[in-house]
Amino acid sequence: MAGAVFSPDAALPGLTVVPSPNHGPRAAGAVVDLLVLHYTGMPDGPAALLRMCQAEAQVSAHYMVEEDGTVFQLVPEARRAWHAGVACWRGRADVNSHSIGIEIVNPGHEFGYRPFPAVQMQAVTALCRDILSRHPAISPGGVVAHADVAPARKEDPGELFDWRFLAAQGVGLFPSPGEGQATPADAAALLRRIGYPLGDGDAETPDGLRAALVAFQRRYRPADLSGQPDAQTLAMLSAVAQALSGQGPKKGPEKAPEEG
Repeated sequence: MAGAVFSPDAALPGLTVVPSPNHGPRAAGAVVDLLVLHYTGMPDGPAALLRMCQAEAQVSAHYMVEEDGTVFQLVPEARRAWHAGVACWRGRADVNSHSIGIEIVNPGHEFGYRPFPAVQMQAVTALCRDILSRHPAISPGGVVAHADVAPARKEDPGELFDWRFLAAQGVGLFPSPGEGQATPADAAALLRRIGYPLGDGDAETPDGLRAALVAFQRRYRPADLSGQPDAQTLAMLSAVAQALSGQGPKKGPEKAPEEG
């Protein structure tokens, strides 16, 4: 079942609108201040596109970027796409109401995870920059991975995604390691400052802390996915927290809707 036809938001050559029925209204007064990057985690792009356009799937994203750089828009940016699921960032649970979601075609860890082609990374970068031009509330700290906002259950876009390249093009950030004196005991506080959830709701659990560390490492230290706060991980945690100081809104906890 296809959704209603709409005009594209992004001014990108070759963009194709493929309407999905899977979306709803954003929460009242919600400001878009997050850009969430995913991988599709399916055997190929057509299968992922089909699934996101099936009403019974109850899943979607605003955009999908194929491995050859082709960009599809599935949901208008004014609408709440169903991409993040149960997620939290900066203490706020309704990630979908406050975000734009991009699905990047890659089989993922289940179907043969592989590097993202240069042409795809270039298309993702162009799309992100286009989105940021319309949503000035998305700060560098608001460009996040699905694994960042749902570390206990998600891995995407994963350790092969080139966050450093994206940051060099002005999307997100990738600072040099810090010179501070952070210790393993500081890891939880640094992760919270950045925005990571460390358990369910306000709770912090050992498993939640480890999941958040793995998510951070996938992005900033992909050579080590141990979930242990070693010296290099701590140096990057300090650098990211410092780079984000003063950026973006700090929201109190709120309940997320059930769908999406």
